[in-house]
Amino acid sequence: MSTAPPPKKKPWLKKQPMMRKMEIALMPALAGAIYFFGWRSLALLLWVALVGVATEYIMAKKRGDTVSEAVFVTALLLGLSMPPTIPFWQAGVGMFVAILFGKEVFGGFPRNVFNPAIVGRGFLYVCFPVDMTSAFAPVWNGWLGGLTHWGPRLQIHGIDAVSAATPMWSQRDFGHETPLWNLVTGHIGELFTGADGVQRALAAGSIGEVSALLILLGGGYLLWTKTAQWRLTVSTLAGAIGATIIFRTLLGADTVPPILWTLCSGAMLYAAFFMVTDPITAPKNKTAQWVYGVFIGIMIVFLRWKAVFAGAVAFAILLGNTLAPTLEMIYKARKQKKTAKAKAKQGAAAK
Repeated sequence: MSTAPPPKKKPWLKKQPMMRKMEIALMPALAGAIYFFGWRSLALLLWVALVGVATEYIMAKKRGDTVSEAVFVTALLLGLSMPPTIPFWQAGVGMFVAILFGKEVFGGFPRNVFNPAIVGRGFLYVCFPVDMTSAFAPVWNGWLGGLTHWGPRLQIHGIDAVSAATPMWSQRDFGHETPLWNLVTGHIGELFTGADGVQRALAAGSIGEVSALLILLGGGYLLWTKTAQWRLTVSTLAGAIGATIIFRTLLGADTVPPILWTLCSGAMLYAAFFMVTDPITAPKNKTAQWVYGVFIGIMIVFLRWKAVFAGAVAFAILLGNTLAPTLEMIYKARKQKKTAKAKAKQGAAAK
């Protein structure tokens, strides 16, 4: 009679220490989201995470696999990139699409070609452009900020502030440049008069992309712990700086903002530290990583300048994800060719 113990049941969650570090790195942005926009931000992220876990659990169970901890990273990345007033149902749909079509249709982690959070964000941009581009609000002021509020701030001095212009939109379309210090600290929300003479309310951006300082804190942790590949971050920022110089200085594009403003506004730093550095969708070859990051940085600045959506980060990264396999193949073939030539020379010398 067999006395072998019964097979152990697989845990429902696959622990991934690298993803845990990503979650830790996003905590400053999460804390900022609550401080700037109220506790609704936390509820939104919890809802998005619940939808993501449920979606991945159903799909993973069908193929005999478990839920990866990466789903929580996707939830944080996507949730923190949403406007503070987005309806919960839209956020849930975005997360469902991110997990199902951004990851599970490829066979789950780590087989996905596109960054799932970017897939979800791009889907929301295309399907719900009004809520994704004009559902922003100014941040709460004071020492406690949004900690004493459920939702985002809806008025500035009695004027409706929802659907107001973000720093990116106000700079490009109305000629108002938000002070750099405000972009760094995240204190964004005031009345301004545009180049057309009309007074408008200035709103902050997505809930986790408001303060450049908080993003740098989390991004610095990623680089310090070597969780993120520094070449991908540096090359993205270098591409953005180079594009800004070319478009603004050489081509005379006044609507392209100065370098520091370009780096600190919108989702530039958020993308450079947390999105472009996704180890699954980025190239592995070192040279390919430089080309990949520079390409995305250039495309972000270009699309901000010329595209309908001033944000442009999601579409620039999707283009980069599409290019990544080709870059990997090109530089892998070059490396193999060099190796073959070196071996041939060694063989000839030995004779």
